Amino acid sequence: MDFPFKETQLQDNLYLREFEESVDGDDLEWHRDREDRIVEVIGETDWQLQMDNELPKVMTGKLFIPKETWHRVIKGNGDLKVKITKL
Repeated sequence: MDFPFKETQLQDNLYLREFEESVDGDDLEWHRDREDRIVEVIGETDWQLQMDNELPKVMTGKLFIPKETWHRVIKGNGDLKVKITKL
């Protein structure tokens, strides 16, 4: 499966994920993850996170995504870099 991001494993449960500005927004699909996650945004961005049954919110600081919860990333300007801790 091709993903719309580049991912580097930093430690056992810690990953750096990079989305390039050139990514096709249609490739950023609704999905669920198998584990709880903490997503920490690196730098400032106007990319957004939308959780199921919620309005999109600009991604800032640390965000918690419960396992099996539908969510998606909405493309903004520039690249997006996040650290993901899989719990």
